[in-house]
Amino acid sequence: MEKCQQGGCDSQQAQQQQQQQQQQQQEQSVKETLAKIKNKFVVMSGKGGVGKTSVSVNLAMALAEKGYQVGIMDVDVHGPDVPRMLGLSGMLTGDGKKLAPMRYSDHLAAISIEGLMPDKDSAVIWRGPLKHSAITQFVSDVDWGELDFLIVDSPPGTGDEPMSVAQTIPDAQAIIVTTPQEVALSDVRKSINFCSKVEMPVFGVIENMSGYACPHCGETIELFGSGGGEKTAQQFGLNFLGRIPFDANMVKSGDAGQSYMRAYADSAVTQAFDRIVEQMGKLIQS
Repeated sequence: MEKCQQGGCDSQQAQQQQQQQQQQQQEQSVKETLAKIKNKFVVMSGKGGVGKTSVSVNLAMALAEKGYQVGIMDVDVHGPDVPRMLGLSGMLTGDGKKLAPMRYSDHLAAISIEGLMPDKDSAVIWRGPLKHSAITQFVSDVDWGELDFLIVDSPPGTGDEPMSVAQTIPDAQAIIVTTPQEVALSDVRKSINFCSKVEMPVFGVIENMSGYACPHCGETIELFGSGGGEKTAQQFGLNFLGRIPFDANMVKSGDAGQSYMRAYADSAVTQAFDRIVEQMGKLIQS
């Protein structure tokens, strides 16, 4: 009996040592991966329906069009929309050691839980620890290579996913997306306070769906009001990155997995993204 008990203890200790070794190896892999990425941004929103993923995808596309090496990491495990908005499909592949992100272009690659799901319509029913593990592996087990920018598309709110990103990528900066109306701004203030508590710097605030130009008369209609995002940024002493107008063609492009900015290069929306990307590009130049 004593031998059996001793054998059980030895086995348990060996298992614990193996787990500790694996964790140390993963932590080292995370550090090595992040060291190759110059700038990391988490795109957040206080509530859903403000066009956060659309902003994430188009920021990544705009940066890639400028010649930067860009990765986009979709950590919304329950609603992974990034691959579809980039027109990507299929399963992730790897060399047995690391996964290769899905390639949109020579300058843009993406990773998403959808790339691990044979049935894209299956529901992911995970609690916090599983989400944290997946997000950590999106860094440690993916061959991102050398990147100028990593854009992390986080689900709405201040729950498990943004918390895991803050813990895994400690030098990430937040870009907070809102629409102008007060109900959205109230939730954005929670996102700002979240960033303060986890000591994540806020790079700036974007006011999305800010104004709509009537396709018939050209008059601008304030669908959700105007200026709320800028006022909130001023209230908290944050950088206001700009307003992005509403454009129905943006919705069509996202659904089709096509680049809006290539198709509508002269639009007000494209110009707004260019101005935001210009501010982000200054980080590389400095």
